[in-house]
Amino acid sequence: MPVLGPRLGTCVLLTFVAVTVHFIGKAQGQVASPTRLKFNIVSQDSVKITWKAPRGRFQEYRLTVTPVVGGKTQKLSLLKGETAAVVEGLLPNQEYVVQLYAISSNSKESSPAQGRFTMKASRSRGRPGSSHTPKHKKESESHVREKATDEVAGSQFMCKSPAIADIVVLVDGSWSIGRLNFRLVRMFLENLVSAFNVDSDKTRIGLAQYSGDPRIEWHLNHYSTKEAVLDAARNLPYKGGNTLTGLALTYILENNFKPEAGARAGVPKIGILITDGKSQDDVLPPAKSLRDAGIELFAIGVKNADVNELKAIASEPDETHVYNVADFNIMNTIIESLTKTVCSRVEEQDKEIKEATGSVTSNPVAPTNLVTSDVTARGLRVSWTHAPGKVEKYRVVYYSTTAGQPEEVVVDGTESTAVIQNLMSLTDYQLAVFAIYEKAASEGLRGAVTTLALPAAADLDIYDVSHSSMRVKWEAAESASGYMVLYAALTGGDTADEKEVKVANSVTDIELEGLSAKTEYTVTVYALYGDEASDPLTGQETTLSLRPPRNLVFAEIGHGTASVSWESDSKKARGYRIMYVKTDGASMNEVEVEGSTSIFLSNLTSLTEYTVAVFSVYDEGQSDPLTGSFTTKRVPKPLALTVSDVSVDQFRVSWEHSADDVTLYRLACTPLSGEEAKEFVLSGATDTIILDDLLPETEYEVSLSAIYSDEAESDVVAVLETTLRQTTTAATTTTQRPTTAVIRSGIRNLDVGDETTFSLHVSWVPADSLATQYRVSYVTLKGDRAEEAVIVPGRQSDLVLQPLLSDTWYRISVTPLYADGEGSPLTVNGKTLSLSGPSNLRVSEEWYNRFRIRWDPPPSPTMGYRVVYTSASAPGPTLDTFVGDDVNTMVILNLLSSTEYIVKLFATYSTGSSDALVGRAKTLYLAVTNLTPYQVRMTSMCAHWQLHRHATTYRIVIESLRDGKKEEGIVDGGTSRHCFYNLIPNSKYKISVFSQLQEIEGPAVSLLETTAPVPTEPPAPPTTTTPLPTIPPGREVCKAARANLVFLVDGSWSIGDENFVKIIGFLYNTIGALDKIGPEGTQVAIVQFSDDPRTEFQLNTYSDKENLLGAVQRIRYKGGNTKTGRAIKHAKDAVFTVEAGLRRGIPRVLVVITDGRSQDDIDKVSKEMQLDGYSIFAVGVADADYSELINIANKPSSRHAFFVDDFDAFQKIEDELVTFVCETASATCPLVLLGGNSIAGFRMMEMFGLVEKEYASVEGVSLESGSLNSFPCFRLHKDALISQPTRNVHPEGLPSDYTITFLFRLLPDTPQEPFALWEILNKQNEPLVGVILDNGGKTLTYFNYDYKNEFQTVTFEDLGVKKIFFGSFHKVHVVITKTHAKLIIDCKQVGEKTINAAGNITTNGVEVLGRMVRSRGPRDNSVPFQLQGFDISCSTSHANRDKCCELPALRDESNCPALPHACTCSQDSKGPPGPLGPPGGPGLRGPRGVKGELGHRGSEGLRGDIGPTGLQGQPGPQGPSGLSIQGLPGSSGEKGEKGEIGPLGHQGIPGGQGRAGRDGVTGPRGPVGKDGPIGLPGPAGPVGTPGIPGSPGATGSTGTQGNIGATGITGQKGERGPRGDTQPQSAVRMIAHQVCEQLIQSHLSRFNSILNHIPSNSVQVRAAPGPPGEAGRDGPAGTPGEQGSPGRPGFPGNPGSPGRPGERGIPGDKGERGVPGLGKQGSRGPPGTAGPPGEGRTGSQGSPGLPGRQGSAGRPGTNGPRGPPGTPGYCDPSSCAGYNIGGGYSDPTDQDIPVVQLPPNSYQTYGPYDEQDPYLYHGSYPYPNPYPQSSYPEPHPAQPDDHYEEEESEEMEAVEVRSPGIRRFMRNISKRNSASSNTREPKQ
Repeated sequence: MPVLGPRLGTCVLLTFVAVTVHFIGKAQGQVASPTRLKFNIVSQDSVKITWKAPRGRFQEYRLTVTPVVGGKTQKLSLLKGETAAVVEGLLPNQEYVVQLYAISSNSKESSPAQGRFTMKASRSRGRPGSSHTPKHKKESESHVREKATDEVAGSQFMCKSPAIADIVVLVDGSWSIGRLNFRLVRMFLENLVSAFNVDSDKTRIGLAQYSGDPRIEWHLNHYSTKEAVLDAARNLPYKGGNTLTGLALTYILENNFKPEAGARAGVPKIGILITDGKSQDDVLPPAKSLRDAGIELFAIGVKNADVNELKAIASEPDETHVYNVADFNIMNTIIESLTKTVCSRVEEQDKEIKEATGSVTSNPVAPTNLVTSDVTARGLRVSWTHAPGKVEKYRVVYYSTTAGQPEEVVVDGTESTAVIQNLMSLTDYQLAVFAIYEKAASEGLRGAVTTLALPAAADLDIYDVSHSSMRVKWEAAESASGYMVLYAALTGGDTADEKEVKVANSVTDIELEGLSAKTEYTVTVYALYGDEASDPLTGQETTLSLRPPRNLVFAEIGHGTASVSWESDSKKARGYRIMYVKTDGASMNEVEVEGSTSIFLSNLTSLTEYTVAVFSVYDEGQSDPLTGSFTTKRVPKPLALTVSDVSVDQFRVSWEHSADDVTLYRLACTPLSGEEAKEFVLSGATDTIILDDLLPETEYEVSLSAIYSDEAESDVVAVLETTLRQTTTAATTTTQRPTTAVIRSGIRNLDVGDETTFSLHVSWVPADSLATQYRVSYVTLKGDRAEEAVIVPGRQSDLVLQPLLSDTWYRISVTPLYADGEGSPLTVNGKTLSLSGPSNLRVSEEWYNRFRIRWDPPPSPTMGYRVVYTSASAPGPTLDTFVGDDVNTMVILNLLSSTEYIVKLFATYSTGSSDALVGRAKTLYLAVTNLTPYQVRMTSMCAHWQLHRHATTYRIVIESLRDGKKEEGIVDGGTSRHCFYNLIPNSKYKISVFSQLQEIEGPAVSLLETTAPVPTEPPAPPTTTTPLPTIPPGREVCKAARANLVFLVDGSWSIGDENFVKIIGFLYNTIGALDKIGPEGTQVAIVQFSDDPRTEFQLNTYSDKENLLGAVQRIRYKGGNTKTGRAIKHAKDAVFTVEAGLRRGIPRVLVVITDGRSQDDIDKVSKEMQLDGYSIFAVGVADADYSELINIANKPSSRHAFFVDDFDAFQKIEDELVTFVCETASATCPLVLLGGNSIAGFRMMEMFGLVEKEYASVEGVSLESGSLNSFPCFRLHKDALISQPTRNVHPEGLPSDYTITFLFRLLPDTPQEPFALWEILNKQNEPLVGVILDNGGKTLTYFNYDYKNEFQTVTFEDLGVKKIFFGSFHKVHVVITKTHAKLIIDCKQVGEKTINAAGNITTNGVEVLGRMVRSRGPRDNSVPFQLQGFDISCSTSHANRDKCCELPALRDESNCPALPHACTCSQDSKGPPGPLGPPGGPGLRGPRGVKGELGHRGSEGLRGDIGPTGLQGQPGPQGPSGLSIQGLPGSSGEKGEKGEIGPLGHQGIPGGQGRAGRDGVTGPRGPVGKDGPIGLPGPAGPVGTPGIPGSPGATGSTGTQGNIGATGITGQKGERGPRGDTQPQSAVRMIAHQVCEQLIQSHLSRFNSILNHIPSNSVQVRAAPGPPGEAGRDGPAGTPGEQGSPGRPGFPGNPGSPGRPGERGIPGDKGERGVPGLGKQGSRGPPGTAGPPGEGRTGSQGSPGLPGRQGSAGRPGTNGPRGPPGTPGYCDPSSCAGYNIGGGYSDPTDQDIPVVQLPPNSYQTYGPYDEQDPYLYHGSYPYPNPYPQSSYPEPHPAQPDDHYEEEESEEMEAVEVRSPGIRRFMRNISKRNSASSNTREPKQ
């Protein structure tokens, strides 16, 4: 009774949830409406409308704009991806009604989103006569206005004056403007440019932008067309900074108004200033200089501009040259007045200039009647009619409308025609002819012409087609230099790799060989004209297929044999392959024959359909199959069964054999009087038997069946016979045959079939209709179980007997029951199937921590497989896991390396498990080899080993066997040696090396070595003259060293003469350890410093060790103070120079030796050198400041900073310093600073000169703002072709493993053709390695030559790749290893491909940026694009550490470094000083931070002993995979066509509703027994007598609605938009709202899970869970893939104790009609004592199957729902200025926040969740998970007697199989609620 309350509450709550889910499902069929309709008045006649996209699937939008009073409704159709539109041409003082609909694919409309707005009247003049038809404009990132020229001209003033001018616009780009207002500035500039006739020979317009420092956006002569200038104005980048107007005015005078910048003599010059504030420097002198130079100035002020300052700048009069508006929104109101004034002033200036030069004449007249003729692909002739007057020359100007600069041809004034040559084929050209007079030129006579296409080949004919070749011929093209034929196979609609054949111009017929049979090929012929090619001539043809055999015939079909014959169709066939299989697919057989066209098949299964396929086998392969099918016959029953020799107690039974392959006979003799029957199993050769010990005068039924070799059993034949009566008298005994009474048999044809491991199907044919019931009894033939019986109604003629024992014979009797008694029973024997196990266990894909197993499934249907594995040698738990019955392969992960495992595989059935299939597998050996000691000394020793090819790091541990102390270190995977110091003399040590592959660690490889003993002190030697030291040999570690090595030696007074000698000795020993000195090895320079530095010798001074060491010994002590900072700068500026011997591409190493604190600043110059890629080591002695050493040296400090107590202790660090310096110098990759860390790699931007200090010297490059305004980027203009010699960039070639990193942006004018973002060419300009972008195909390709010198490419074309082509900045990492190429975009992996290990490259070539793929030879072309970053790191983990801080959408201020050159919103700390500005007004300097107090120096403590390394912890339990939570629902999919009925599934185990029960008489209730534990499957106990059957029960209630279908895939995440200027406070409310929604959905999902027995996406794993793992970091969301197919039903639970019939449950919602199933009768639980009353509930659908593997990426889905708010943006300096904008974009209210509708089971509900992450977090950085196996449940420890029938089982998330060994995060996703599952009473 106490349980009733909670259960009642649960039922009420479940009812509420079910009703809620029902109505939510009803709403899913509707089209959702757009929301958050907002308006922003952009100008006096245009409005911007924005909205939020609706959830669900839809096709497009329809937008209507209707004036309230009069006017016509305008309708616009918009694409589904748009969420904003600008409507123009609206009337002032008019109110408009806006309606926005979402339209589905079947034209269904949503409810409209509605709103109103009113256009305010403008202060500018009206627009009489203008059309107010609204024009739709898409909003794009660059806000391009796609307006035709005539529309612009028709809507604003156009300057029609023939006078021309040079106009320079100076735009204020300071922070105070802000990004949104700067968009309005762009629109103003666009309107300004539109008002003038812009051309290279007409008005020219240039533009400069300024803030703290001005820059030229484009010169006067940069663009030659008006469209180009308009496009540049639309895409003008925002600069940001201070407001130094005076400096900018000086700048345009010195840079823009110059002849080289396009300024023309004798042409009016106009300057237009646009600013929004008062200048921070003096503007009067620069403005006067401009006016004095004849430049007329106009000044436009906006908002906070100083009017007096504007007047001081502008030319007079102020009324026409000074403009001031209150806000940026109304700037366009002054455009007409400004352009009119400028136009009139240009006319007046032009007249004044001409009057001053005496060139005022009548307007020169242009020529007329332009005619083009003789047009070819390469040239044309242009003619005209002479202009009047004395024409000196005619100037013919022509240019391509698509690309290129104008070119011209000049002819004499007497000519009226000119020939233009060297044109591009099929190209539009603009022509202009000018008449040149003595002092003037006429207007141009203009025209246009299109060149012809290059002649192409014609009449392509493909003939003589065979299965491996075809011929191609064509008609020749005129003047062609040759032909190129491309052909490729078409596979699946795609073209495979093309093959190319080039032939001479005389060849027009070739044969293509080596083709594949039955393959369609596309053939393309190009006519070649030098480097150009004609249009293609294309045809398609399919090769012939290999001819299959024909006329398949089946004959002599028996029950186990058949003859198959066919006819050959080709003499080339060398044999035939015959495959035959049972149609149900149970087994496959294959046989090959040669020289025959027939085969006899034997050992077939009776009554089985076979499908036969016959292939013809050729040398080229095999043909298509010829197929057919036949069905074997039923096994024949015995013949002529007779009874003879009848006596009182015996008779003879005889029969005839029906076939030769009978193996056994089964004979049964059954007395009809009810006594026990006799049964015999006889040999197949027997045909007679005498049955004795019979009863007299008794009728017997004798039945006989034949059993064949395939275990098939024939039908039973039967005969009746009666024994004789025995009579006894006094004298004689007589025997007579009794009369036989009529016995009603009631049934016939009793048959057993459909055998499973736990059931038999019994069927019979009623012999009459009088039987009211049938009693079916069954018992094992062994008799070890009591007989059971089942009563069925008379109308029923079959029954499934279950549960039965597997692999057991049963005797089954069916007795008809009549109203007046029983009829004669009929008996038959049947056998259940055995619990057959899987077979053929195979192991593959062995790796260091995993291997794959495969197996063949058993013939019997299973519930799944249990996989148990344990180490054969290493101690550890035995783990196991379950997989579904449709799985026959799995990868076992997280194993120990070099370990043999025992794998056991069990097939699981409802009645138990099969015997184990046992195999062994061994992981690969992850350990070093050839571990040997070297340099064993008293206090140090080193170890050397042979590298492991896959190891990424090594952990080296040294253990003292004397005191057990340990010390360990970690080195790179490319390091093969390590040394330990500070050891105890004459002590034995154990050195162990552990190989590590990412998070995997292999076993230890160890050696024992004893340090050298302390030598006996020798007697004091006699005093002698010290001999000259010999040249020390180079050490092994320095053999491959190549470096520019500079020693910076402290020579201050604090050193002293004696100690300086010790420093020289230290230098001598260190340099002596080097092997090769000079340009081919290490170059050494030494600088001694005190107050000022002194170069002792330069890098290129010495090229041999002997002279170098001699120079070291000659260094003299300097003396002075300690100015370390000045010395480091001197080394950078004067020693590390090309003139001093510096070699580019070679590591630059600086070693600083000092004994005290520097008296000047060392931080700045040290940081600069580290950023520039220098490797700096710092050695401190005695009083040196260790914190200063750390600041000087590179990171990690443990490798680069050293400290010794005095000058005598140099020897303690000598070996270690030499080792580290030589390792740095030996690396293929120099040490550079990338992302704040010193790593091996190449700063490629510096290599190509793309840095702010050097870019000006690189042709075709300009500096622009990058992804954030604080980051610079470089625009590589068209055909810039930036290149560097490979020997300067990669003198040692490329490493085997590396990461290429690009930060770039493609431009609107980046062509659609493929181009190499970066590639290395050899001296023949052939590509060796590189990265190719295909802007048209939206793919990224990496290529190189592998170690076999074979060219290889990998192409990434996933959805994640396409976003890099949409015009935003993106960061791309291409990770190259020896086996894989991985692509990471915006710090998120999008693809991984397998490649071969790369071969090295030649350094005799060049490296190029942006080269087009079609480029050939030295005249290469390159594409325009923006490049912000380009690095190559010699590590494959660099991408994992990158946080993409340069991208606004991914920047996290808490984890990213401060922006360079940016103001901060809080001045808590001093920022880095800004760059030195150009000459002019003083720059603003930020406040200096407060200097901290100088701490007292503590006494030097003794170095403590190294603590012992802790024991390695036991591997933690594996955490769940990231699939514990479904994502937000995707859009609803369209209703698909009804599918065909699928094949019959395997027999289901007891499911939901069983068959109708029987209403029997309720017997007395027995005492309640105690539930005992379920034991091993074994012989069943005796069964109680069943009760008297009742009449059939009523039909059961309808089952619950099926689970809601799987959610559709989430649409592809859109690119993050540009960062807004304000941070809306509504983000907090949005987050809170979404959290609430998730909690609500979580609880709904929980109750829905209870309602459906088990949570979705779970698999039952019966084992105790491990302890919860630590909480994991949230990983980046993976790219959504296509939804996998629904899994198979999961494992059913164990049969529970039968309870009384439950009450009728709550009816479920009606589900969609499913495909009719063929379920069998549910299994019968073992009878026992009555259990406690069970709670009734409606049966639910079985648990979902294992999730399918992730499918390949599908087509982009519809837009997904709005994601949660992003992380807080970076501190935009524009926010510091404090302005308020919005324009109608108010903060969202609660009504604006949509209610996110989620389906049931969207979230698991018992604890936090982990999203699926392709990166597994171990330590600090994520590593990619190569085997995500969401379909595998988590392994758990196997118990000794684990039969998976524990009382309380747990539902665990289906995750990949992982073993202990790696720390993972694990938590139970869901536990079965005891209140909703079948419970057991606790044991007493």
